[in-house]
Amino acid sequence: MARAVRFTVSLEPELLVQLDEFLRQRGYTNRSQGIRNIVRGRFVQDEWERGDQPTAATVSLVYDHHQREILDRLASAQHEHLDKIVSSTHVHLDHDNCLEVLILRGKAGELREFGNRLIATRGVLHGAMTFSTTRAELAPGHSHHGDDDHGHGHDEPRARRPRKRSRRVEARPARKVTPRPS
Repeated sequence: MARAVRFTVSLEPELLVQLDEFLRQRGYTNRSQGIRNIVRGRFVQDEWERGDQPTAATVSLVYDHHQREILDRLASAQHEHLDKIVSSTHVHLDHDNCLEVLILRGKAGELREFGNRLIATRGVLHGAMTFSTTRAELAPGHSHHGDDDHGHGHDEPRARRPRKRSRRVEARPARKVTPRPS
């Protein structure tokens, strides 16, 4: 893991109060971790704005499955973009409404276009996209610069690690507890 570098940042007192409240509401216990994630988030946003970087995304769709032809329209759009869909799941929210979540991987611009097309499909009641990254550079200690072999590939699925066998713990006889006089 790469060593962290300390540096000083000057903020107006009011901005520092806002930052601390922002971090507290999100459960951060220290400023450093919060600021690291804010910076990483900005880098991910830049990837999406450029549009040509390999990225990841989720698309969430809520729709009434009784709506005429909605299932056919969504299935047709997904079949046209099988190369971008990593996984999808379908949940019945109630008698009428369903939630479908797709996990996507590809170039940011193409994913944005595909996600917007799904969300704009007639019959979708609500849709949202969440953008992420596939860049290992954002993971500390996981650099891919140079030609060094770092123990795993990224084009094939990760090999499962064998499960550790739990140690068998012998049962001990219960101790006799003598009540204390009150």
